[in-house]
Amino acid sequence: MDPKHLDDLARSFMDSLPKGFQTLQADAGKNLHSTLQAALARMNLVSREEFDVQAAVLRRTREKLDRLEKQLAELERQVLPKQ
Repeated sequence: MDPKHLDDLARSFMDSLPKGFQTLQADAGKNLHSTLQAALARMNLVSREEFDVQAAVLRRTREKLDRLEKQLAELERQVLPKQ
């Protein structure tokens, strides 16, 4: 996850707090940032780029599997006696 997004999320949360919490804001922001970062790290997320690469690999694999299934069906038709 992009650290800038985490900073923006933490900043949005901190800005929504009442102004009386100004003295705690910096410390709470650091804690919130590290908590969010740890939670997201445990989620086993992948980047959009990694997802797109794997989706392309899966698409090519599916196309190859479809071709092989058609070839196998044709070979079976040629080899197996008709019933």
